Amino acid sequence: MPSTPAMAAMMAAMMLPGALPAIARSARGDHAPLAAPRFAASYLVVWFAAGLAIFAVYEPRAPAVAVVVVVAAVLYEFTPFARACRRRCRAERRSGLRFGGWCVGSSLGLMAAFVALDPMSLPLMCAAGAVALIQKELLS
Repeated sequence: MPSTPAMAAMMAAMMLPGALPAIARSARGDHAPLAAPRFAASYLVVWFAAGLAIFAVYEPRAPAVAVVVVVAAVLYEFTPFARACRRRCRAERRSGLRFGGWCVGSSLGLMAAFVALDPMSLPLMCAAGAVALIQKELLS
């Protein structure tokens, strides 16, 4: 398994494509020449920090614990807080830090389930990506 910083960097990089529309909007909305790179860098910092936190506390769980985490993650996805995070993740455009924070909050349940089951599983990565896309584009 790769090192924790490498895993955190990989997680941040995987989240970048989802931010491309917001980065493009920040470039159009702000006439500062470095607006888009600054927005992208601060967004990536948030996701890198989230990746470090996840992999710092990660250790394989017993199946019963994984089931409890997945159930809690599913319940979290239906909370008003998760819905508010998803809504703000779609709307926030001023700050990459705030945008990233809302997006982390909107993805928290998926990430918890993903890490509880198997963080290196390609099929689970695809399933989590599909659920995130559905939530972002159809349910918010």
